[in-house]
Amino acid sequence: MVPLDTPSQQSKKQQLIEEPGRPPMYKRGDEGRPGHTPANLRSETPSSALSLGTQEFAMPFVTGFARPTAASVADSNGSHKHDKNVENNKKNIKALEEHKLPKRKDTIPELAASYRSLLKDLGEDPSREGLLKTPERAAKAMLFFTKGYDQTVQDVMNDAVFEEDTEDMVIVKDIEMFSTCEHHLVPFWGKVSVGYLPNKKVMGLSKIARIVEVFSRRLQVQERLTKQIAQAIVEAVQPHGVAVVVEGTHMCMVMRGVQKVSAKTTTSSMLGAFRDDSKTREEFLSFIS
Repeated sequence: MVPLDTPSQQSKKQQLIEEPGRPPMYKRGDEGRPGHTPANLRSETPSSALSLGTQEFAMPFVTGFARPTAASVADSNGSHKHDKNVENNKKNIKALEEHKLPKRKDTIPELAASYRSLLKDLGEDPSREGLLKTPERAAKAMLFFTKGYDQTVQDVMNDAVFEEDTEDMVIVKDIEMFSTCEHHLVPFWGKVSVGYLPNKKVMGLSKIARIVEVFSRRLQVQERLTKQIAQAIVEAVQPHGVAVVVEGTHMCMVMRGVQKVSAKTTTSSMLGAFRDDSKTREEFLSFIS
């Protein structure tokens, strides 16, 4: 059991409650009632909202206590957090600058050293006249062969998408393509034909050829190259359908392995209406044949 206050203790507490100049206090018994605020502690305005950034905090104001202002709260909390965020951002930017990937042209000396080592391993003398500058030439050539890694579809499109009230088939065929086989690092080349059914939007015709260039100038396999070209056009103009056919000659089959000089590889990717509608697909194939 909780011992009851004696009459003298009750009298002292009552004096504290009623003493002028002291903050108001809860009377005994009120503290045990959840959510209860005694009448002598209720302010005329029950609550006020302080706006801090994008958040609002409802804060009850109690008579007899100093009310915090929006400015003081912002100074003590918002300003401090803002300064801390700015400081963290500067640290992150500095870390990225210190650990950023080198530009591709900056890798030429390292690539050249690799080619020089390769020549030695083949039994050649990299210091003889004919091979003296070969490592640097080969390094620059390899960067050109794989320049597609430096490009994105968004870069080459350059906002060349236009609203046009047409849904008739658009075909660009026999686009020359040069790529590098990722299995043997030897070339393969050929032609690419692309068709799409516009959905109220068309793209610059040269952009189709540029998309082919972006993905072919990488280490590739023909099957993936074909699919990437089709998907890029879907993302660019959201057409009703896309068709891509690639025909290529692979040096990994010509100058090594089975050594079949006349062999050609054909791959296709049909999306949307070209996959679902055989007549649409046949119309496209008849145009490019």
